[in-house]
Amino acid sequence: MSDSEQTSSGTASSGSKMKDFNQRFRDLHKMRQKARKENHVQVVEEDRRKKLPKNFEAKKERDQWQVKELQDRKEAEDKGLDYERVRSLEMSADVTEKLEQKRKRKKNPDQGFASYEDMTLRQHTRLTAALDPDLESYKKMKECVGGDQFYPTADTLIHGNHYPTTSAMDRLVKDVHGQVKRREQYHRRRLYDPDAPIDYINEKNKKFNKKLDKYYGKYTEDIKDDLERGTAI
Repeated sequence: MSDSEQTSSGTASSGSKMKDFNQRFRDLHKMRQKARKENHVQVVEEDRRKKLPKNFEAKKERDQWQVKELQDRKEAEDKGLDYERVRSLEMSADVTEKLEQKRKRKKNPDQGFASYEDMTLRQHTRLTAALDPDLESYKKMKECVGGDQFYPTADTLIHGNHYPTTSAMDRLVKDVHGQVKRREQYHRRRLYDPDAPIDYINEKNKKFNKKLDKYYGKYTEDIKDDLERGTAI
């Protein structure tokens, strides 16, 4: 091989190396640009999440759950099924019981004692919700007495035209007796039994032992009897 041929082959190989280097450099530059764009997108998304309220994720999950519940309820109604029953069959008994208790508390929530007026209003709401009015007798009495006398105002001169029926009075008496009975049960005093065995050291320990006996007494009754007789192994 002559000198000119060697020179041309060396020039071609160096040119191909430079071309490969430039191609790799361009590829690295593209990868760097792509990584920069992805990093910028992640930074913007992280900044957006930081600016959201603290309960945004919980609220979003709750909204999604409500949308799913509406869809399931509509699907059950289209099939002619009771949605509450279908949902209860898919849940465990303890979860269903907790949801039912929560639903009852939501109807008449106990906001705690604020004033005697609020407490009286809450009691009135609870009592009136339990009453079942007789609308037929209500309409008849209104027709007989007249609207002006049935709803007396400060300008009404004659009072006493509205008399409750016997059945309404019986319902009222029954409801009052029920209130008295519930009040007695709520405020009942636990009598002290002097003959009861003393297995506690203070009042707190006494209550704790009662709770243990309530839940585990039937399982430990034989062991307790053996210990008292001295026949335990």
